[in-house]
Amino acid sequence: MARHLDDRVVVVTGASSGIGRACAHRFAAAGATLVLLARRRDALETAATECRGRGGQVLVVPLDVTDADAVADAARQAVARFGRIDVWVNNAGVNLYGAVEETPAHLWHQVVRTNLFGTYHGIRAALPWLRDQGHGTLITVSSVHGWAPSPQQSAYAASAHAIRALSDCTRQEVRDVPGIAVCTVLAGPVDTPMSRSTANWTGRRMVPPARPCHPDEVAGAVVQLVRSPRREVHVGPGARRGMLAARLLPALTERARARAARRTQVADVPVGYTAGNLLRPMPLGARVDSGRSTAYPASGGAR
Repeated sequence: MARHLDDRVVVVTGASSGIGRACAHRFAAAGATLVLLARRRDALETAATECRGRGGQVLVVPLDVTDADAVADAARQAVARFGRIDVWVNNAGVNLYGAVEETPAHLWHQVVRTNLFGTYHGIRAALPWLRDQGHGTLITVSSVHGWAPSPQQSAYAASAHAIRALSDCTRQEVRDVPGIAVCTVLAGPVDTPMSRSTANWTGRRMVPPARPCHPDEVAGAVVQLVRSPRREVHVGPGARRGMLAARLLPALTERARARAARRTQVADVPVGYTAGNLLRPMPLGARVDSGRSTAYPASGGAR
């Protein structure tokens, strides 16, 4: 990869695994200076070592994106260490499988708190610095569930819809600073370690998507947005088709997705209820992909 980002300082949330870790690798290989945020210090340090091996400078800041003050402080640390923030990638995300009336309210809230409020905290922390500079790129990695939700993932889908609205509002609010770009990545099924740690309140084993894309494909789209910003991009098999179907034929698409979910999403294999990594990080999955081509545990995930 050409080192075309030698002068960029890039902050990535959820950088310890999955898409965030793949983004860190891509940015490091392109010559960017990195600030990596996630809950697990050990996993972040490992990711940082990998990025330094690819040529990047790295600052590690362990935090939970639900903590607004911690995220704002991470932005201050980035500027104090490297002088500015050029790119902020909101990527941290969690999921919960279960029916609306059956999932515990505090777990449902936690998904929205992490995905939506975590994104809000990132945007709020980065924007003052980008405004002062007069330039920068805000990128949020979300899901096609923001256009076409599926049953059993209401908190995830609700947060994805809200993230799209938050990004759209922010884009309108920064029109007075032409140098600031606000971009949203809507990913289809992705083979990430979330499949090992997703909360599952269905009582059945979740089945992973048949043809997920690799996290590096999403990371490639994120890096490309820095070079050539676009308001919204879709990544993964069927992502754009699913979005168009949901817009043009919403009722038909809802029925089709509900039928497909019943047939393919839940296996007839009883498992225990689990909060997964919603309330605390789990000591696994500190890698880019799931590491499982066919065999998945009780839960499954899209990011």
